Amino acid sequence: MRCAVCSVVVCLLAAELSFGHHIKQGTTKTLPVTTSSPKAHALFERAMQDYENLHLERANDGWRAASHADPNFALAYAWIAFNGRDPVEASAARRKAKELIEKTSPGEKLMMQWIVSVQENNTLAGIAAMNDMLAMYPKDRRLYYLVGNWMMGVNGYQQAQKMFERALAIDKNYAAALNDVAYCFARDRDFGKAFGAMERYIVLLPKEPNPQDSYGEILRMSGNYDAALEHYQEALRIDPGFISSQLGIADTYALMGDEKRARTEYDKAIQSAPTAADKIDYMLQRSASWVREKNYAEADKAFAETAGAAAAQGLDLEEAQAHRITSIYQSDDAMALKHLQEAEQALAHKGNATEADVLQEKAIILRYRAVRADRAGNAEVASKTMQQLEAIAGGSRSYIVQGAYHGAMGAMLMRKEKVDEAIAHLEEDQENPFSLELLARAYQIRGDSEKRHEVEVKLRSLNVPTVEQAMVVPEVRAQRPAGE
Repeated sequence: MRCAVCSVVVCLLAAELSFGHHIKQGTTKTLPVTTSSPKAHALFERAMQDYENLHLERANDGWRAASHADPNFALAYAWIAFNGRDPVEASAARRKAKELIEKTSPGEKLMMQWIVSVQENNTLAGIAAMNDMLAMYPKDRRLYYLVGNWMMGVNGYQQAQKMFERALAIDKNYAAALNDVAYCFARDRDFGKAFGAMERYIVLLPKEPNPQDSYGEILRMSGNYDAALEHYQEALRIDPGFISSQLGIADTYALMGDEKRARTEYDKAIQSAPTAADKIDYMLQRSASWVREKNYAEADKAFAETAGAAAAQGLDLEEAQAHRITSIYQSDDAMALKHLQEAEQALAHKGNATEADVLQEKAIILRYRAVRADRAGNAEVASKTMQQLEAIAGGSRSYIVQGAYHGAMGAMLMRKEKVDEAIAHLEEDQENPFSLELLARAYQIRGDSEKRHEVEVKLRSLNVPTVEQAMVVPEVRAQRPAGE
């Protein structure tokens, strides 16, 4: 099964970097924007700059204003759909963009086909349009950044890094690409390069909060929590409304083990959340602080409250996430499966979330359902769930979907003591602490002490504010051999 899935992924990855040679290059250096209104054009450009500088809701406001100034401004609607957190608004904007697509230039058509296709889970068409867009405007630094940024969103960090390096080859001082390439370095634990990029980023944009925010997050990834807090606080000094840094402070205290202080800081973020979806995201993080304290009764209450709040807002995806996360820390498999069923039911509401987001969440839910059913001895449910998951993975380019499939398959093979087969799958899911823990154990069984040590070091150094990290990493750190 693994070979069939992997062959699809390999083909897609190869396609990403083979730009269409059949495409005639545009007559301008950068992709043109079609609008009858100079005001709309200026608003759109300002919004793109805000997007690059991570003022995400301000960018949405700019694209909304641009579409009001020119109701036929197709690309403005496309970017509202791409970046918006309100699923109803984003869905309506995507429909409007599709209606207006024939009124745009060839380059804009390709950009919109890329955006719409990947959101509607038509991945092959989306990647083809993306490649053609880059081939048409090979000197447009922003296009490489936008594509790389999307790749990061689906955990395609290696491919994203290539995009950012192309953008920086065009302009070595392109701040947006410098920011994101630093995250790629940090994911590879090359913190020397990451910090170097951050220092340059801060110099380029000294009056913007995001350079300080990003430096704080990368310092946190490296385990330097105190320095991370200093940079987050500096970001808030520059812009007290930059809510990402308030969330960063809360997440950092959570990782430091000061959960009471973390909840106080999460409350500040929740009160200032720019959108309903952001508020739910922050509530999910706050709820997870109870898991870190191993106060699972309070965690259950908090996640239930969050799921209810999401349902009341019609945020089906976030409601599903709340139930799915609740399942992760349950000691009882039957209770975990109950929460996973509730997560699936939330996804089935047929709301306005994008097909791509729904599919990714569905894959993660199936991952945990397969593993829990297998552990509970329900082979029939486990097998049927894996068949569903394999079918999704076989047609998806998403690294998130691929990780879910390989993580589940690796866990189930480990239970069957098929260690070598399990390793082949677990090596494809090295973003997940559960898979890393199993991979270290598999290497130990196989007698590969060097690889076991390498994975354990990676696992112990994982500083991400997720429930999976909370469930695995602290215990692994506590078992660290003396002298390491």
